Amino acid sequence: MTELNDVSSYCEASFLANVEVMAKNYCGRPEDLVLLLQEIQSLQNYLPREALYVVASVLGISESQVYGVATFYSMLSTKPRGRHIIRICESAPCHVLGAKKVIDSLLNILEVEIGGTTKDGRFTVETSSCLGVCAVAPAIMIDDTVYGNLALDNLVEILARYD
Repeated sequence: MTELNDVSSYCEASFLANVEVMAKNYCGRPEDLVLLLQEIQSLQNYLPREALYVVASVLGISESQVYGVATFYSMLSTKPRGRHIIRICESAPCHVLGAKKVIDSLLNILEVEIGGTTKDGRFTVETSSCLGVCAVAPAIMIDDTVYGNLALDNLVEILARYD
């Protein structure tokens, strides 16, 4: 068990060292805090509290300011998430064009609720007020790829594209 703890401690220290290096690249540019947080989040798909502390220390701003920015933007997360993020559009056009049935099927296939992560850690399902693709409603976005004109029969095929 000690070996596992040593590896975990090493990985965390290595991660925080990377965060420190990234944050130093943004010194003197507090207006780019969101960009920095996005870069850090790309390492583990969320922003651990320890990383926010390092960012605050390096940039010389309060931890509460960094946390406030990290929790304000829906594309940032301070909670662990799956390897792939599925964002479900909740806009009126998606709703009118049958998003509820598609969403219910998606949640059933993945066996999760909105905000949940699949048991295998593959997907986290979140909502978005708008994906900006009303012409192809209903739509979802997985990571950075948008899928529109969704139907119940193409959900499994779409999900299979992600390991």
